[in-house]
Amino acid sequence: MTVGPVRLDVAVAYAVPRKGVPSATSFRRWVGAALDSRIREADLAIRIVGEDEGRSLNRHYRGKDHATNVLSFPAEMPEGLPPGVHLPLLGDLVVCAPVVAREAAEQGKPLAAHYAHMTIHGALHLLGWDHENEADATAMEALERRILAGLGVADPY
Repeated sequence: MTVGPVRLDVAVAYAVPRKGVPSATSFRRWVGAALDSRIREADLAIRIVGEDEGRSLNRHYRGKDHATNVLSFPAEMPEGLPPGVHLPLLGDLVVCAPVVAREAAEQGKPLAAHYAHMTIHGALHLLGWDHENEADATAMEALERRILAGLGVADPY
C-alpha cells in the first residue's frame, strides 16, 4: 500500500485563457500521483503558458528556439541546513498549453490524458528522473505508464 505526501502544496498559475485547460484540482491530482510514496512533503508551482512564453523559456534555459510541452525547473536546495530542517520545495513546472493541445490532436489522445502525462513527466524530472539515455528513458517511461494506469489513463507511448 502506498502513502501519498503528508503535505502537497501545488500552486497553479494560468498565463493563457483557461478554456480547454484543466483545472488546478486536476494538476494537483496528477502531481500527487507522481509523488505518491516517493516524497512526503512537496511545494511546487505550475505555470500554464502560451507559445511565446514557452519558446522564450526553452530558448533561454535550454538553448532550443521553440516551445516545448513541459519544462521542469528543480529547486536548488541550500546546503548547511540545521539537522531536522528541511525544505520541501521541489521546483517549478511550465506547461505550454498550445503545444500540449497540438500534440494531443496529432497523436489522437484525449487532451486531459496528455496534460496528465506531461504533468507527471515534469514532476518526475523534479524528482531527478531523466531520459538522456535508453536505460533511463525505459525506466522513466515504465514508471509514467504505472502512474497513468493508476489514474485510468491509457499508455501514452
